[in-house]
Amino acid sequence: MISIENPQPATVQIRSAQPADVAALFHLIEALAAYEKLSHQVTGSPEALRSHLFGDRPFAEALVAEAQPTAGGAASIVGMALFFYNYSTFLTRPGLYLEDLFVLPAYRGQGLGKGLLQAVIDRAKSQQCGRVEWSVLDWNAPAIAFYEHMGATVLPDWRICRVLLPEAIT
Repeated sequence: MISIENPQPATVQIRSAQPADVAALFHLIEALAAYEKLSHQVTGSPEALRSHLFGDRPFAEALVAEAQPTAGGAASIVGMALFFYNYSTFLTRPGLYLEDLFVLPAYRGQGLGKGLLQAVIDRAKSQQCGRVEWSVLDWNAPAIAFYEHMGATVLPDWRICRVLLPEAIT
């Protein structure tokens, strides 16, 4: 668990997500989609997210940044990192793919994104992964600058390929 002092009188802890965090996580997913102007692509639900994070066969994991006001009051989730394992055939080692890293605008610039990314990297190291990868939209200059500042290389020669599958028929 990582603690970060927040100048908006709150202490922020980075911790593993719990089932009780699903509604807050889904809210952050919706906020990220709005920021990226992709709200129309959010077709999932909190119930599906709960199943995929905490069901019998989890497909992903999440870390949250939780702010606890110093003056009392309820803690709130203000950031997240959602990731899953992949595999590198060239390295013959597992890796982590960071699907989403997001911090609410009021909490940006205070080290939360750095803390979340470092916690994902630490998780990858502890699992003996060979790399951590993620994608960034080419227009998102603040994110690109942040990632490069953190030591990441934005790969110029790679493009993301995707096949969207129709929803499963039950």
